[in-house]
Amino acid sequence: METALLVISILLIVLVLLQSNKASDGGFIVSGGNDELFQNRKERGLELLITRVTALLGLAFFVISFILFITK
Repeated sequence: METALLVISILLIVLVLLQSNKASDGGFIVSGGNDELFQNRKERGLELLITRVTALLGLAFFVISFILFITK
């Protein structure tokens, strides 16, 4: 179980680093320089897949961590 948690955590780190940098636009809130910040953009293709796999791995990480906490 610990091995699965280790593999999931490494995959989560890699997938989070692969995601597009949406937070970089947050700095423009203060300066007012970005008109596209609050526009609703749909993810497509690989970006959508990475987002969904990240969410699933995050859920799996939470569940496995909770199970390990309960059993020890």
